[in-house]
Amino acid sequence: MERRKTPYPRRELTAEGETTLLPFLLEAVRGKSRNAVKGLLTHRQVLVDGAVCTRHDTPLRPGSRVTILPPDDPAPADLPFPICYEDEYLLAIEKPAGLLSVASDRERERTAWRMTRDALRLREPDSRLFVVHRLDQDTSGLLLFAKSEGVKDALQENWEALVQERGYLAVAEGRPPQAQGVIRSYLRETKTHLVYSTDRPGPDAKEAITEYQVRKTNGTYTLLELFLQTGRKNQIRVHLKDLGCPVVGDRRYGGAKSPIGRLCLHAHRLTFTHPVTGQTVALRSRKPRDFNRLFREEV
Repeated sequence: MERRKTPYPRRELTAEGETTLLPFLLEAVRGKSRNAVKGLLTHRQVLVDGAVCTRHDTPLRPGSRVTILPPDDPAPADLPFPICYEDEYLLAIEKPAGLLSVASDRERERTAWRMTRDALRLREPDSRLFVVHRLDQDTSGLLLFAKSEGVKDALQENWEALVQERGYLAVAEGRPPQAQGVIRSYLRETKTHLVYSTDRPGPDAKEAITEYQVRKTNGTYTLLELFLQTGRKNQIRVHLKDLGCPVVGDRRYGGAKSPIGRLCLHAHRLTFTHPVTGQTVALRSRKPRDFNRLFREEV
């Protein structure tokens, strides 16, 4: 009588230190070849903190929950963008460029919030999702949500105290006069919602401070890493215009070119104190691949 082959059971694992997904799986799944372990990713059998992961270089932090599904155990519904962090209280995604963070007068359905909420409810029917902060529609990168109104309020009401780092990558036209520096101004907004700099404080002018550093340049374009000391509307876009190096693709704030059909601004670092656990959460996102097309070599 032929013996029936039993698939391996569902496994729940926890990362004890900082690593990436493939080395973690190779250590956890003994007796399988490297290609077989990579096949688990290809066939969508690996979840990290409840989200399907197919990238072998997905970062893991201490406490990350890794689930290995049997072949016959369906994964939860996928999103067209990755979930990069999730726990009982918070969820963070990598929003693509062109997608609204939340609804507008013109678009109410296709938003990062609604798509993430709908996917979450497939796993947890009674779940709720609240917006903590927003990214411009044309800006890509890390976007944080809360799973309860209380956690959302705790983050928003203490945002300046809890957030330790907000970092962006931008490709700018030309290059700044200095390799690094700090841009300071007061920002005002017109009736048509155009933000501009002024050197005079006032009741309708908010102080804005941006640190920047050149990462790469080819003369025509420059890759900049920027860190916000203040979080004002369109702050980076206005400050790079002031510097004479507008963001590539940003016609609203002085950009003359749009060679890859998008605004070249990406939120890639967000470090904050967890409002419930008190632990430091450091979220990281890799540079968008299409930025590389603006340079002759990998940047």
